Amino acid sequence: MNQMRAIDRIDTSPRFTDHDAIRLNRMFRGSETEEWLRAVIEGNLAGDTAAVSSFGAESAVLLHLIAQIDPATPVLFLETGKHFAETLAYRDALVEQLGLTNLVNLHPDLEELQAKDETGLRWSYDPDGCCEIRKVKPLAKALANYDASFTGRKAFQAATRANLPRFEIDTSDDQGRLKINPLIDWSAEDIDAYFEKHGLPRHPLIAQGYPSIGCSPCTSKVAAGEDPRSGRWKGWDKTECGIHTPGEEETDLPPGYEPFL
Repeated sequence: MNQMRAIDRIDTSPRFTDHDAIRLNRMFRGSETEEWLRAVIEGNLAGDTAAVSSFGAESAVLLHLIAQIDPATPVLFLETGKHFAETLAYRDALVEQLGLTNLVNLHPDLEELQAKDETGLRWSYDPDGCCEIRKVKPLAKALANYDASFTGRKAFQAATRANLPRFEIDTSDDQGRLKINPLIDWSAEDIDAYFEKHGLPRHPLIAQGYPSIGCSPCTSKVAAGEDPRSGRWKGWDKTECGIHTPGEEETDLPPGYEPFL
């Protein structure tokens, strides 16, 4: 059991360092996702944790994995005011089916919306600014209360995610939070098999040609054979909303990082 207690640390800032992330990656080298995820949550190896979920096309897999271990894990959902109605209905149905008991809906600051996006059309001329107001700032404020967050990122979704490790440091600020990617080494076939094995419901928009689902104004259908995320912010030089900073999406990782350990 001592082996599972990865990090002995004094509660000072930053919470974690690159060295801690590397140790965790090496500790769970070759472990199955369910095994190491349970060790992290039940062993409190990452401190206070929360899952960040878009309740998108593949979100049910990570949420199911977490619900089997601790259904009271906080699940943070960015209620941007721009979601498809289908996404909101799917969120509510999935929370009930999985027995998740701590859904936290995060809203943008009302005063900032009125000052910077009064018409609600900022997405059409400044998608980065829209994401900053509706996603990045609300999430940053919420994550300040946690030591680590779980994401649903997967390597097959985009070239920018191909070499990410299971454990990394969140570079969005200097607080030393861990960002944990339980599904980063899962293939599309792995995801499909898990849905089938556990009878998980699919997001209703998948059948309509949306393999990656975000806010409705900035999500388009994707043709067969295209990158699953190519329908996000179509026509813009933009691949992420800003929650995952550009540095985290680069393929040049800090020394000692090894993807898919």
